[in-house]
Amino acid sequence: MQYNVKSTILGFDQISKVELSEIDELFSTLKSCDDDNTSFTVVNPYMLREYSFDVPKDIRELLDINEDSKVVVYNVMVVQDPLDESRINFMAPLIFNQGNGSMAQAVLDSEAHSEFGVAVSLKTFRP
Repeated sequence: MQYNVKSTILGFDQISKVELSEIDELFSTLKSCDDDNTSFTVVNPYMLREYSFDVPKDIRELLDINEDSKVVVYNVMVVQDPLDESRINFMAPLIFNQGNGSMAQAVLDSEAHSEFGVAVSLKTFRP
């Protein structure tokens, strides 16, 4: 599904539209529709850990999120070789409103969510 980017993806100001494609229940690919050279591997955090936060008010308003909205959350993963050395950023979730095709990246308060982390190794969650 394609989404309009309503706020900047950190470090990628030029991206205005993305396509999210599920690989499996854990991994998905997020590709820029603006150029063929930019894509991200993203993960469903709920498949790895307890992950709960309040969507910031400005993001809720920007994405027109209400109690009836179908919202999904992913986190960017920097892929490494071997795969379990890959790093996941839990502090800057990508939030998607499937109902209206919009998405934004939130930056969470590190004091309120000190249990998360910016570069958590995938092997932390794998036996």
